[in-house]
Amino acid sequence: MAQTSTTLLASKSHIASVTGSDISFTATGSEYKITSTSTSLAGFAVRDLITVTGTSNNNKTFTVKTETSANELIVEEIVTTETAGSSFTLDHTGFVSDKAKGDGYYSQPDGVHTVAYQVNSTMTGLIKMQGSLATTPTEDDWFDITGSTFTGDQSTLISTANFTGNFVWVRARATSVTDGTISSVLINS
Repeated sequence: MAQTSTTLLASKSHIASVTGSDISFTATGSEYKITSTSTSLAGFAVRDLITVTGTSNNNKTFTVKTETSANELIVEEIVTTETAGSSFTLDHTGFVSDKAKGDGYYSQPDGVHTVAYQVNSTMTGLIKMQGSLATTPTEDDWFDITGSTFTGDQSTLISTANFTGNFVWVRARATSVTDGTISSVLINS
């Protein structure tokens, strides 16, 4: 089978942190929500990584699963119910891209993949590839792929990496992003 090129991400920029004393966390069955009464959470999008600080029980990074309104996000990871009152900060620290079929999906024996990262001159943070062997992966099924990390240092604007593995799915994960734009992430598998 011939190589196929896939755009994992067209463009994604860092957004400003959100702080509010009306932000709360609720767990209802297997649905985990971050909500507010007046502080806008509308800047966050599906698959964004949000690092929360200032709470008693929820100081960690969450992946946005759904933005149900400008004041409510459903996240992938478990939250501990916590009421509003203190000042909580939600910091946009990265994102995960759409998943793409890897060589393992097509039962290809070579497992060779090539990724290209393109960023602007103000981007700071890390981008790495993750793989999954699950046919229907959840957040717990992804793992980092060695040798695929790009560190944005405001001097290198394009970087490529080759990696090998019979991954069923692959995706990009950007972390520690404090500024700038990731223009594109392209993969051949």
